[in-house]
Amino acid sequence: MGSLGWPEIIAILVIVLVIFGPKRLPEIGKSLGKGIKEFKKSTTELQEHITKEEPEAPKVEKAEATETAAEPVIAPEPVMAPEPKAAAEPKSPETKTS
Repeated sequence: MGSLGWPEIIAILVIVLVIFGPKRLPEIGKSLGKGIKEFKKSTTELQEHITKEEPEAPKVEKAEATETAAEPVIAPEPVMAPEPKAAAEPKSPETKTS
């Protein structure tokens, strides 16, 4: 789908002029402008709200970074979960025969 060129825009404006008349065009333009302004205002407020809530990354001091960089990094050994115990089998009641 292509973009609108000048002939298409002029045709749309002529159709709007015929439908609404020259007296209502300023009102339509004013309300359209207010709508665009309100939309831009709400999007900027939303962007400010989102950036305001983002947590800041923790800052690392340079002195700590140089000291820890000289030390070798040792990976922790994986912790294994204990093996599940076998479920005790229910004992059958002893029956006495007389």
